[in-house]
Amino acid sequence: QLSESGGALVQPGGSLKLSCAASTVNFRGCAMGWYRQAPGMERELVSTISSDGTTTYTNSVKGRFTISKDKPKNTLFLQMKSLRTEDTAVYYCAADCRGYYFGKYNGIPNVWGQGTQVTVSS
Repeated sequence: QLSESGGALVQPGGSLKLSCAASTVNFRGCAMGWYRQAPGMERELVSTISSDGTTTYTNSVKGRFTISKDKPKNTLFLQMKSLRTEDTAVYYCAADCRGYYFGKYNGIPNVWGQGTQVTVSS
């Protein structure tokens, strides 16, 4: 239902923009998020955007990553700048459309994409 794209190999300091498109999920009222999992590590939250547009970011990406939602195109984005080697991971898009979420989203999404690989290396 969710399909990520945009992952690639990029040098430290570079930029990437990830996209997440939905085939059967209407993003309009959903809380959405980006998560990542590095090799040997647990999946971690990167950024969320709630139904009312409130965003959150994990501390390590604040000021470098920007989450956004294009409602007419039903697409979620993650703009990543000043990438670091520690950003290397599989990035997953996720959605929670079980309710309308005001403020910061702190839930656990119930719909997940398959992931896209981001590798930051020189």
